[in-house]
Amino acid sequence: MDPLKAATRIAGSGLEAQSTRMRIVAENIANASSTGSTPGAEPYARKTVQFTAELDRAMGVSRVRVKNTGVDSTPFRTEYEPGNPAADEKGRVMMPNVNPLVEMADMREASRTYEANLQMIKQARSMVAMTIDLLRTSS
Repeated sequence: MDPLKAATRIAGSGLEAQSTRMRIVAENIANASSTGSTPGAEPYARKTVQFTAELDRAMGVSRVRVKNTGVDSTPFRTEYEPGNPAADEKGRVMMPNVNPLVEMADMREASRTYEANLQMIKQARSMVAMTIDLLRTSS
């Protein structure tokens, strides 16, 4: 087993997982105010991402992958907007259970984790290049 190849594969799985996480967070932010279209209709429900470790038998290492994407069960909040087409008879509208501050924190964490995995791949490639250079100069 090549340890540098294994490190690259592990970091690559992290890139894929965090990319999915960023996509879900972006979708949540984009729909933070998406209400239903008819009175009493449910609004957009916040999506979540679950990760799991998966054994890569060929490399003998654990990699991260997205286990599934789910829906947050946090209750919807209501706002008084009698002119909204989704308002009930009392003028209340169910709003998405998306908190933009939480989503921004998730996006920041996903972005930093993505960058760390990308840096790991760059470092492994640099080490491979240095090894090749050493082999060239020693022969």
